Amino acid sequence: MLLGLAFLVFLILSYVVNMIFFNTLGDIFRNQFLTIDMFFIQVGILLIHNVLVISLILLGMTFYVNLVVFNFFKEGKYERVVVEHPRTFAIVFTIMILFLSILRGSSLLYGGISVEALPLILLVSAPIGIIEGYGIYLTIKKTLSRVMSTKDLAYIYGIFFIAAIMEVVFINLLIWTVTG
Repeated sequence: MLLGLAFLVFLILSYVVNMIFFNTLGDIFRNQFLTIDMFFIQVGILLIHNVLVISLILLGMTFYVNLVVFNFFKEGKYERVVVEHPRTFAIVFTIMILFLSILRGSSLLYGGISVEALPLILLVSAPIGIIEGYGIYLTIKKTLSRVMSTKDLAYIYGIFFIAAIMEVVFINLLIWTVTG
């Protein structure tokens, strides 16, 4: 019950942060030169966003695993598939999240999805996507396998800290090359 409540709180908080994130971050990236204080503000905003996203995934997966383990569902043939095959589900879920993230990033920079700019965005976001994808994959796999430890969690949050720093640098480089 507490996991479900925490999941709901994080879901609402994530929605609010996403609205703030995508409404103001585009202006911050477009209208500011990368000074030291702006660098830390941008990294902080992206880090908060990444921590909320990964925490939401972690809580959601933990909640689902507990529902399955405690036999909340009637015995059917599909309820345990995710728990029995965590690696496959983690790969599929990670690819889906990264694809949606790239499309959302494209709309952040161009005000909509620009098909012409998509190859450049894919090229620039590939290193970030690989790092964030690994963090998402690790979170889902360890949560569904029920082997998540505090050390693993610290490692995952460290991955997303590095990804936030890289994302700020790459987005500013992309804006610099596009605006020229």
